[in-house]
Amino acid sequence: MTASPRHDVPEPDAFTRTYWDAAARGRLLLRRCADCGRAHHYPREFCPHCWSEHVAWEPAGGHATLYTWSVVHRNNLPPFGQRVPYVAAVVDLAEGPRMMTELVDCGPADLRAGTPLHVAFRDGVPVFRLREKDVSGARDA
Repeated sequence: MTASPRHDVPEPDAFTRTYWDAAARGRLLLRRCADCGRAHHYPREFCPHCWSEHVAWEPAGGHATLYTWSVVHRNNLPPFGQRVPYVAAVVDLAEGPRMMTELVDCGPADLRAGTPLHVAFRDGVPVFRLREKDVSGARDA
């Protein structure tokens, strides 16, 4: 019996392998343009802002804020069916780009636009969770 294909992990190619290998090690990477200085995500071989091909990988800090989200109650594609309900989200990374992701360890009542988040990794895929509160009760930076 063959395993069901996973629909939450793309097949890395020669270009994206750097990104997915870093994610498997718990590191989030972005691409930054040497000409205009802007970071972008998803990984591309050129800058989507100025079309320069002078782009390079750089580590992201892992901080983000919540832009929008939706609670998914039905999804029959593996492995999502075992996760419902789950929170699909778009986050604004501190470096500037927006990223589609999943939020973990929280529920819809915890979420507001602008909620501070930080990256985590599940099976080599970046996901985000609420930033931990420090001892004074304020959200960490």
